[in-house]
This record gives sequence, structure tokens and C-alpha cells, in this order.
Amino acid sequence: MQIVKGSERIVGLGASDPGAGKVIWAPKKSIWITFMTATGLSLAPSTFSWSALALFLFLTGVTLCAGHSVGMHRRLIHNSFSCPLWLEYVLVYLGVLVGMAGPFGMMRQHDLRDWAQRQKVCHDYLCHRREIFLDYFWQVHCDIELDQPPGFVLEDRLQRDKVYRWMERTWMLQQAPLALALYFMGGWSYVIWGVALRVCVSVTGHWLVGHFAHHEYRETNDAMSWRVENASVQGRDVKIAGFISMGESWHNNHHAFPGSAKIGLFPGQPDPGWWFISLLERMGLAWNIKTPANMAPRKEVVRLPDNGRGWKICQLRKLIWRRTFGRAQ
Repeated sequence: MQIVKGSERIVGLGASDPGAGKVIWAPKKSIWITFMTATGLSLAPSTFSWSALALFLFLTGVTLCAGHSVGMHRRLIHNSFSCPLWLEYVLVYLGVLVGMAGPFGMMRQHDLRDWAQRQKVCHDYLCHRREIFLDYFWQVHCDIELDQPPGFVLEDRLQRDKVYRWMERTWMLQQAPLALALYFMGGWSYVIWGVALRVCVSVTGHWLVGHFAHHEYRETNDAMSWRVENASVQGRDVKIAGFISMGESWHNNHHAFPGSAKIGLFPGQPDPGWWFISLLERMGLAWNIKTPANMAPRKEVVRLPDNGRGWKICQLRKLIWRRTFGRAQ
């Protein structure tokens, strides 16, 4: 076996092809999100209360920031910082409550997409090339079956971890204890807003950011600060979603430095996930934090010019970069 460029967990025999395959309906995933979406959207208006709205905002923020962005993505998938195992479990469990997949499923989906986008060719499913409504159906209700898929190999510590194996088997059922607790706190209003509508909005929002971050709507440098040479797909920044995506929508930065715990690298790029990691560091609960300053340089990453945004902005970014990361761009 050989490690295929793009992810340490993607393994192939040299013939793996990210460009040829078919998109198939995934009934389990499709029925799950259809139920959550239909329940949330149809019953939310009739069960509205200000406390239910506050609950929705709080749970959505906590599960997306501490759970999906920090626990699932930056810690478990990219290992961009270290923390106590008990804290890792808590953060990843909050990520499971987002309602997209279990920990192994999230890693498999992410690493396959990451690997495919770094090759010279990439299937439309894996790079969001189709128009928005078809892409929604594909990403939320379907899976990809490649004709010559690569393998997926977890690290030994994860393969043997009984807690993660339990989360993977029961990730849909994990909404039940939360729903029960919310029912006793505030009745069906809290269940609808705190579970069904939250899962609907979180999953749909995650897809929407991914669509605009990868679809080739814009080739302007306004959405790109970096280009990854020889990659079939370039990440783009989705500015409007910077804060509500917990920093994940600064996706051009993420393509350039995928292992970085900090995704919002420039002024005006809010990154709540990074703020949370910084808080954990101050509390002594996070260490070995990776940023572009202490990561190995990638020769294939090219810094793009600001392309008409002004000499002063360009110079300011260079100054911020030097002061933050200790080296020139």
C-alpha cells in the first residue's frame, strides 16, 4: 500500500481514481435529514417562543463551534492541537449532536473529499461543481461510489477506542437523550427548536458554506488569498458566513493550511473556533497548537496578489502576517 497525497488516512494501490464514479441515493441519511427538516420547518412557527429561540441559538452555537469546528474538524480530523482525552470526547460528542454523522463517518467523508480535491481530476460530487439544487440533493441525500476508490485507514488509537465506536454506532440516537431533557425543560417547543430545527439548519448551513466555498462562481482574488498548485479544486472564502460558520468559511485559508488550528488568518476574518481554542490554551487545556508559523511550508501553496484591493491593504496584510507568524509571506 501507499499513502496517496491529500490525507494520511486515505490509502490506495496507485490506481485509485477520484474522477470516475456514480452518485447513489443514501436512504438512511436521506430519511434522517428529511424527517428533521420537515419536522423543524413545519412545527417551528406554531411552537415559537423567545426562550425556544434562545435555546436554538445557544445549542446551535455550542455544537457548531465547540463540537463540529473545534472537536470534529480541528482536533479529530486535522489534529491541529492537543488536549486531554476527556475533553476530546466532550468536544467530539458535541460534534455528533450537530447531526451530520458519527466521528468515523465525518472523518471518512472529509478525508475522501480532501484527497479528491488535491488531485488533478475530481468528481463533480466531491467538488460541488453542479448547480445549487442538484448539489444540495447530492450532498445531503446521496453518497458517492467511485469506480476505483481509495482505502480509508484509521489510526490505531481510534480503531480501538470504544467510546468513538459507540458514538459511531449510535450517532442518530444521541439526539434522543437531549430531546428528552429538553422536553422536561420546556415541552415540545424546546424539542422542535432544540433538536429538529437545529439539526436542519446546521446540516443545511454546512452544505451551503461548502457549496459556495468550492463551487467556481468566482475566480477573483477577492475570494482567494492563496492558490494550491496542481489541485483540481481551490477553496474560496465565504465572507458573509465567517462568524456564523465559526471561522470555517475562510476556506481558502484552510485549503492553504489544512492543519492549522487558526483558519481566519487576516484582519476582518472572525474565527470563533480559534477564539475557543485560545481560551482552552489559557486554561491549560490545549497545547501543541499548529498555525502557519510553526507548520512545515508547502511549496505548492502560492500567495496571490490583492488584485486591485489597494496597495495599503496589501501592505497591511504583509505587516499583520509578519507580526503574527514571524516570517514574510
